[in-house]
Amino acid sequence: MTVQDVDRTAFGPDWADWHHQHEAVLADEHGFLAITSLNWLTAEPQRFPDAPGTWRSDAGGVTVDLGDGEELIIGGARVTGHYAFGPIPERGGVNAVAGDAVIEVARRGGYDIVRPRHPGHPLRVRFAGVPAYEPDLRWVIPARFVPFAEPRPTTVGSVAEGLQHVYDAPGYVEFERDGRQFRLTAFNGHAPGSLSVLFTDATSGVTTYQSCAS
Repeated sequence: MTVQDVDRTAFGPDWADWHHQHEAVLADEHGFLAITSLNWLTAEPQRFPDAPGTWRSDAGGVTVDLGDGEELIIGGARVTGHYAFGPIPERGGVNAVAGDAVIEVARRGGYDIVRPRHPGHPLRVRFAGVPAYEPDLRWVIPARFVPFAEPRPTTVGSVAEGLQHVYDAPGYVEFERDGRQFRLTAFNGHAPGSLSVLFTDATSGVTTYQSCAS
């Protein structure tokens, strides 16, 4: 595809639709903005103010002990007392329901975590959208995808300090801009057959958020 191939009439509305969908995912009642804490589990039992139960993790996986009057709904079943989630695979997770909240039990970067998501979290309630530059056709750049012979495990950073993720990269995209050649590692996107790339540029931490974009 070239810039000339882009439907100039649809370009702006298509971008606006994508941006709206992105904001809707963030603002979902149990989406990213509903997260009230990120808790790293250890073999030492821990309680958290925004989730019922006492939690711990060891070689056998994650367990929770629910006190009097506490319960979770897991897989549609009511759970009280002691419950064992078992080992959770990397990038996997289980959502346990507690009232109107969802208690996400997951494994990220080799660690088991508990990440409560409450719809009433002020960050979500006050969310007024993600500021963004207007889309510009000058940044529609033709690129070529080059697959690896085998997917390559690739470590990337996270918005959570100290946490790293490992994703299988199927290949890279290469392109030219202002006479210079660039290459970006590509990862599988959310939609089947799509790709995602992570990058920062000179605007990072200045006029854009200091993190990776995709």
